[in-house]
Amino acid sequence: MTSTVRRAGAFAAVGTLAFAVPLAAGLASPTVATVTAAAPFLVVAFFAVFAIGADTPMFDVFARPGDYEDGRLYGLAAFALAAASLAFLSVQFDLPVWAFVATVVIVAYGNFGQRVAHRLHSDDVVATAGFVVTGFACGTAAAVVAARTGSGSVALPVALFLAGTGALVAALFRSVLFERDDPLVLLSVGLLLWLFFVLAADRGVGTTRVLVALGVSAVLGYIAYALDTASLPGMLTGVLLSLLTIVLGGYGWFAMLITFFGLGGLSTKYQYEAKQDRGIAEENEGARGSGNVLANSIVALVAVLLWTASPTHTGVDPTLFLYAFAGAVAAAMTDTFSSEFGGLYDNPRLITTFERVEPGTDGGVTWQGIVAGLVGAAIIAGIAAATLDVVGPTGAALILVCGFVGMTVDSVLGATVEGSFVGNQGVNTLATLAAALTGAGVALAVSLV
Repeated sequence: MTSTVRRAGAFAAVGTLAFAVPLAAGLASPTVATVTAAAPFLVVAFFAVFAIGADTPMFDVFARPGDYEDGRLYGLAAFALAAASLAFLSVQFDLPVWAFVATVVIVAYGNFGQRVAHRLHSDDVVATAGFVVTGFACGTAAAVVAARTGSGSVALPVALFLAGTGALVAALFRSVLFERDDPLVLLSVGLLLWLFFVLAADRGVGTTRVLVALGVSAVLGYIAYALDTASLPGMLTGVLLSLLTIVLGGYGWFAMLITFFGLGGLSTKYQYEAKQDRGIAEENEGARGSGNVLANSIVALVAVLLWTASPTHTGVDPTLFLYAFAGAVAAAMTDTFSSEFGGLYDNPRLITTFERVEPGTDGGVTWQGIVAGLVGAAIIAGIAAATLDVVGPTGAALILVCGFVGMTVDSVLGATVEGSFVGNQGVNTLATLAAALTGAGVALAVSLV
């Protein structure tokens, strides 16, 4: 094996120590249980820093490139300490022990799967698939085994959902961070799975929906990458958002989101060379990265999470968050259509002064772009009305209005603060937020909830 594969396998072996925590969690004394749970990883951290010398064979097994410069296995120590921290949370607080074990296994074995896949085929997509598939399979098995070993329990659909979510989150972080940042990945995945476990417990997810969500999200994500409408991090972000939307929201919610991802990506590719000549084309040949995907979708994701948490945790009618979600997606679609189609026409005018500006000027609009944007919003509104019983003609009209509000706010911010105070992605986020607040506020005002 190559050194990277051997090192990843060694880290996976250390991650297996997480299975000792379910046994410790059943001890009578919380203090003893905490010390016992964290002890294996603390011992590893101690040996990594103080006992394994740079001239020993064990050092070569675990050493990352930076460790050779320091003469200490700081990478292994940081990984072990991050795992010990999560072990503490699993014993002292409400983080399920099986979720902790699954988290450590997902990251440790996912890295191993990634290295093996990369050795077999030196392609980033193949390597990432190796991480996700291995992390998902091992994480699911780890959750079930840990639950049966300890005093807790986990339903299979919840284990599948959390393992899939954790594998995607970890793979996304690994695609934008360095290998030495694995402790940050480990802690982040553990805390997110804690949140998603609470939400999934309230939602009552089923095995069929989780499997459908995993399959559909993966296929559509790969299609987006193959068509060059999304970069690798962008694809992972889109797949993750799709999975969460299907499982926590529903198929109607997903239909709106995937329509934006699909048609929005294709609109970016439309007459791409002409947009390049005008200087208005998206970078990276139109493939949208994770930042762009999140900027247009983060408000919608928050709306999904709040809908799942209500009314149990928030005391708010969940329908409000449905309109917030639909409004945010409509705004994202409207802004994308208006800029991608409207930018191809001459004589745009600045939205704040109506003076003529060059194509591509922030805040510049054309009547063709406005019409295209409204068409985009109408598509989202129509999908919402067709797939969700609670959205009637009035609700669909409100979603259309939300799209127009989002498009207008985006243009105004582009003409006033973009480039000085916030960037393009920040403007996109604020525009979708304005649309989401409009959707929830008007729905409440006109008694749609």
